[in-house]
Amino acid sequence: MAGTDTRGLTQLGTPTGQPASPEEAVLERVPAPHGEKAYVVRFTAPEFTSLCPMTGQPDFAHLVIDYVPGDWLVESKSLKLFLTSFRNHGSFHEDCTLTVASRLVDLLTPRWLRIGGYWYPRGGIPIDVFWQTGAAPEGVWIPDQGVPPYRGRG
Repeated sequence: MAGTDTRGLTQLGTPTGQPASPEEAVLERVPAPHGEKAYVVRFTAPEFTSLCPMTGQPDFAHLVIDYVPGDWLVESKSLKLFLTSFRNHGSFHEDCTLTVASRLVDLLTPRWLRIGGYWYPRGGIPIDVFWQTGAAPEGVWIPDQGVPPYRGRG
């Protein structure tokens, strides 16, 4: 089997600075080597952080991103840099979660994508945000996201 085509990637294998904001972050993609098959790719970010836009205090989430690729896969280093670009970004939980999902959908045009944003309490209330592009493709095993309802999340 031939290796993945990495031509055109600007971040993988090179020193790359942390983007100052999600808008400045560059998400990159590579061709999906098994585009004819329907399978799930999962990324879990258990230490996602952003800032409350009102207080400037840090907010923490456990993000789970599942997608069924079409022609493209997200390059993981670029995804990590994109996710960490939220650390100094002030936005509500719903906006952060849906911004991540929207950028991935725009980049990849996946067959299907869902995101679970499991946010730790702010003001004593956890705010969890869920979104998906539509029904999952038939015949694809979609595992549970594995994050329990809030009880200390640990």
